[in-house]
Amino acid sequence: MLTSHLTAFGTWLTYPSCVCLCLAVLLRAAPSLRTADQRGLWMAVTTAGVAMALDLPAVTRLATDLAGTSHAVDLVKNLTGVVSAGAVLFFVSAPMGSRRLHASLCGAIGTILVVLTILDLSAPAHPSHSVIVAAGPSPSFFYWLTLISTHVVANSVCVLVCCWYGPRTDDRPLATALWLFASGTALATLFWIGRLLRLVLDVSWALPYLPLLINLHALLRASAILVPTAVTLARTLANARTVWRLWPLWHELVAAVPHVVLTRRRTRLLELLWPPVPHRLLAYRKLIEIRDAMLELDHYVPPELPLLARDHAGTLDLTPVQADAVVLACVMKEAHQARLAGSPRCEFPAESFDHGKPPLLPTRQEHASTLSAEKTHLIGLARAYTSAPVRSFVASPHSHAPGHREG
Repeated sequence: MLTSHLTAFGTWLTYPSCVCLCLAVLLRAAPSLRTADQRGLWMAVTTAGVAMALDLPAVTRLATDLAGTSHAVDLVKNLTGVVSAGAVLFFVSAPMGSRRLHASLCGAIGTILVVLTILDLSAPAHPSHSVIVAAGPSPSFFYWLTLISTHVVANSVCVLVCCWYGPRTDDRPLATALWLFASGTALATLFWIGRLLRLVLDVSWALPYLPLLINLHALLRASAILVPTAVTLARTLANARTVWRLWPLWHELVAAVPHVVLTRRRTRLLELLWPPVPHRLLAYRKLIEIRDAMLELDHYVPPELPLLARDHAGTLDLTPVQADAVVLACVMKEAHQARLAGSPRCEFPAESFDHGKPPLLPTRQEHASTLSAEKTHLIGLARAYTSAPVRSFVASPHSHAPGHREG
């Protein structure tokens, strides 16, 4: 019962797996062809996709109607599979960078293609290629032995090389792609071993599982070449989430200091859907503009304001990190209001004093040694800026007294 379900599921996967593989190939075509490190992997998956597409029943029927016989279609399909095996070997041999090795691989694959063609043309008349026919393998035993051995050897080498390099690379996306490609190739190896058992030992117990193996192999190889796309998408979503969380703080601060904004201000959603700069730079740009706005607003903070904000935060049940964020958010909100009200700059801003107050802006060494730390710090500030403790803060009426203003 389980075997029949697995066979039915594997057969059902035939079209979805091939479509996924072809879509992945098309999606990654342009970036892969521009990048030498990804070109070999893309070529290996592309040729496998072509061979699988030719093996689809609908494609096979259409090609047979056009050619008048399935013999030529089967030969082209199998030769394309050999080219795919050669592309796999080229991919795994790329780190060695040996021209002699690549030339040898070209010679070996070319020889196999010629041998298979000769074995096919010299065989007795046969309408199609099949390992399982009443009169024996068609076109011949040696044809199938050569074809299957090529795939088993190429795929086995690929699995060994990928499993060797995968754990030894510090590039996590590359390691993931190698593991996915190795897993898919291992399933393809089992597929061809199943055919080899049927050819050599007339063992048929593995045949029901072959459709599932080859179609899962296609899904895993498609996933392997889509790893860079997935990484880019994850980074884009992370940057979009950062921009979304920073937006309330950014929008309010730059309203008081509009000259720090690189481009014209737009709505929150429009900024994410059609960003004025590439997505990878959008969050970084917002961080810079927030920090520039805070540097300007620092000139509207009288000396006693941070102490008042610290006293206010001390009355609340906050962790030290939350308290620091609330203090800075209170100071920035007051400075923002002072700037919008047209108050002059303070003659002695708070940053020029050292009365045990927290620094208005964290130094790069303290809080922003990395972009990630800067992002975490400002997201915490953005969260505090719209919180109830900051909304309830009321500065002293003398915070912007004339004695603290420029003459």
